[in-house]
Amino acid sequence: MGNDQNVAATELRPWGSFTVLEEGSRYKIKRIEVKPGHRLSLQMHHHRSEHWIVVCGTAKVTCGEQEILLTSNQSTYVPPCTSHRLENTGVIPLILIEVQNGEYLGEDDIVRYQDDYARTNQPED
Repeated sequence: MGNDQNVAATELRPWGSFTVLEEGSRYKIKRIEVKPGHRLSLQMHHHRSEHWIVVCGTAKVTCGEQEILLTSNQSTYVPPCTSHRLENTGVIPLILIEVQNGEYLGEDDIVRYQDDYARTNQPED
């Protein structure tokens, strides 16, 4: 075994955490966990789309002008250049798989419109 490059690193955020499970030239797969009562910033990405698949819990998803609720085994698509937000309105942790597709998948491709944690455009997803 001994190959540390294959060990997924979890990054902590004020709203929970994410782990990059796999990354390729035009895609990235993440496991995202959002703490109950928390939400990510209202944000937008220029260079990537995102697919969200709920594994556990309930997700309140804002995508453009639309708001939807997703539960386990449901999914949604976030196009590039579209404002979006992910929120855990439930009482148990929200766990989802995010699949990113695009030419550029850097954490700095983020425009924040509103953030509960007073962050600006620092890397976060």
